Amino acid sequence: MVDTNTKSISLNSLGIKNATVRYQLTSSELHEETLKKEQGVASSLGAIAVNTGEFTGRSPMDRFIVKDSITEDKVWWSNINIPFNADKFDKLYDKVVDYLSEKEIFVRDCYACADENYKLNIRIVNEYPWSNMFAYNMFLRPTEEALKDFSPEWTVINAPGFMADAEADGTRQHNFAILNFTKKIALIGGTGYTGEIKKGIFSALNFILPVYKNTLPMHCSANVGKDGDTAIFFGLSGTGKTTLSTDPNRSLIGDDEHGWTAENTVFNFEGGCYAKVINLSQEQEPEIFAAIKKGAILENVVMDDKGVVDFADTSITQNTRVSYPIYHIDNIQQPSIGKNPKNIFFLTADAFGVLPPISKLTPAQAAYHFISGYTAKVAGTETGVTEPVPSFSACFGAPFMPLHPTKYAEMLSTKMQESGVNIWLVNTGWSGGKYGVGRRMPLKYTRAMITAVLNGDLSDYTYENYHIHSVFGVAQPRKCPGVPAELLSPRSTWNNDKAYYDTAFKLSNAFRNNFKQFEENATEEIRRGGPQRYAH
Repeated sequence: MVDTNTKSISLNSLGIKNATVRYQLTSSELHEETLKKEQGVASSLGAIAVNTGEFTGRSPMDRFIVKDSITEDKVWWSNINIPFNADKFDKLYDKVVDYLSEKEIFVRDCYACADENYKLNIRIVNEYPWSNMFAYNMFLRPTEEALKDFSPEWTVINAPGFMADAEADGTRQHNFAILNFTKKIALIGGTGYTGEIKKGIFSALNFILPVYKNTLPMHCSANVGKDGDTAIFFGLSGTGKTTLSTDPNRSLIGDDEHGWTAENTVFNFEGGCYAKVINLSQEQEPEIFAAIKKGAILENVVMDDKGVVDFADTSITQNTRVSYPIYHIDNIQQPSIGKNPKNIFFLTADAFGVLPPISKLTPAQAAYHFISGYTAKVAGTETGVTEPVPSFSACFGAPFMPLHPTKYAEMLSTKMQESGVNIWLVNTGWSGGKYGVGRRMPLKYTRAMITAVLNGDLSDYTYENYHIHSVFGVAQPRKCPGVPAELLSPRSTWNNDKAYYDTAFKLSNAFRNNFKQFEENATEEIRRGGPQRYAH
């Protein structure tokens, strides 16, 4: 057996010289190292709490992809996928590895993609022990046997303490996250936010899987029922992706990143969860709350002097987080693979309060809504936001998608038709009026609607059972077990038809204006999947 704690590996091939390499430390050892270096504090729940410093979230304008022969004609270059010069990358890389040389470095070998046929071996090099503990939590953990002849395909080099010189290095400012597909390196510096590590590999897989492996990468959660039916939940932050997939009656495959293969299986990319903890409570989300114990890392939370976390305190950031290995959740699918996807849910928190709480989509509508990736910002979340603002993120994950959104949408449409999967649009947002007038759809009713779908209670697509929405064209069920019938029609909850339709047309226009950027790459069928009526 290999003693992974003392096994010596050299980083000379990476250009890191004379480093003290701490290889493959256990979670407990990294926890203790973080405390010893006074880089974290133990909370009363057992989890360690760290502060990620200047950056408490991703910095999208500082994410780059090296433009070279592999990426030049394939990447959708935009303000999301910003090109970086290959020579500049090499010079910046040399500076970073020189900065890490002669330091104590934490190194972890791990992998992404739970399906053996799609496995990506990764070596992660961290300046800080808690960043390496995050990698232990979030990536898949090889057995000691597998480590004997482990050969990394991709390398992540993570140096939060290194500050770039924007003018000399070609970055926008001192922080950066750069993907190099030719050298298979993710280079991250100037930011301690751990999400850059996981999203770097997610972005790489969002290129590798569709281009080379005929597999659709998805920013989604997934679970599987007792009969083996897989459900997939797409959704942006705050729409309920983690909450709704963590179901006591179904086994969790994963909460954030998955691939859908040509063999019609769905596999988790990750070995852990990275959940928001703003306003977390034991009563509302017992599984996630229970996962916060030793081995978990809390980020940017506020604690009292006894280590008790105030989950409502957002004085550091609204984006408070916890990472934990997936085995901290009791009801999980092992390995993290599901077969036979039967239902897909697009989750949106519509703060305008005009979309039905659940509706069934045609293939064209599904492609349109997938490309659109709609949710809404509510008043008060950002300075100057006084009423709901539509927010669109293509494929429910635009910041991580190197290819044009229509490429992913075409793959999804093909998979839908081949598998006969049903696609549902679920509004976890407002009912009875927009934000500030109506109220948020109660979680118990959203759960009841999803359970009804999974039980097959909403499957008959007939006029008697469904009403076609007059603005958005989606099919809303007339009844659903466990849900008051009047809640299923957003118009009837408003009690003011003129106000309802004025607001619905306003949102319809926002959809149409957002979709203009995709029209030339979308088929006529997909274009017709959007709202067909709009206000002048």
